[in-house]
Amino acid sequence: MLESMTGYGNAECVKGGVRVVAEIRSVNNRFAEISVKLPRQFSPYELDARDLIRSCFQRGKISAYIQVQLDDEQQMPFSVNAEKTRACKAMLESVRQEAGIEAPVSLDHLLRFSEIFDSGSKLLEQTGEIWPFVRETLVRAAENLKKMRLQEGAELAGDFQERIASINDALEEVRLLSRGNVEAVRQRLAEKIATIAGNEATYSRDRLEMELVLAADKLDITEECIRFASHNKFFVEELLNEDAGSGRKLNFLLQEQLREANTIASKSQNADISQKIVHVKEELEKIREQIQNIE
Repeated sequence: MLESMTGYGNAECVKGGVRVVAEIRSVNNRFAEISVKLPRQFSPYELDARDLIRSCFQRGKISAYIQVQLDDEQQMPFSVNAEKTRACKAMLESVRQEAGIEAPVSLDHLLRFSEIFDSGSKLLEQTGEIWPFVRETLVRAAENLKKMRLQEGAELAGDFQERIASINDALEEVRLLSRGNVEAVRQRLAEKIATIAGNEATYSRDRLEMELVLAADKLDITEECIRFASHNKFFVEELLNEDAGSGRKLNFLLQEQLREANTIASKSQNADISQKIVHVKEELEKIREQIQNIE
């Protein structure tokens, strides 16, 4: 089953007065590039969070944002640092005296110094006890991201199957058109001989037949059509594959399909066949653009 590399997943949980919000965003990337933003108190668990995400996804640029805070009904997660408050007040008193200002130091002056407050709480300082709960929330967010990526992958798979079916139809028409290639070459050679030497000219039929054999070998696209159809078959089978990591294999098959299309176009001297191959290459190009987003 195809999985897109683009998606979004989030989860929010509240337990024991602690509220955890986890968001994970994913965009396409050749490799697995994972970044995790955690509250400062949980920095030691960043590697664990990365490993968790890496175990769920093989490719993509994935960014995770995790917030840990007290529930709204709990007390404010700030406390006054008495020592720093006294130090700030003493500094302001010194400045007032040195500047010769008579106005007293007020609370408004002290509130301008964020240093007098300590962020966090005793509860948030117990990171070892809280981390399993945070990790559980991150797992839920990863599961939601996985679900969205699979849904988008299913949509892409349906589009790919329609385009492959259109390519197969065009290849069948190319096979039918290619049957008249040798006869068309025979007629052109005969017309050229008649034009150059005149209607009464004699020429070696053996030589003409040899030229036709050589031309037929150069114009024969049977082998390319068979290989192309085989690549299409494997492409569709890979779309239905339940294993993850189909993006690289599909990209390889697409390169082979483009190779066969280019070979058919170069060998064909039929305008109708060339037109069909142009359509085939347009469909392959549309698939190529979308396949860059498959894990």
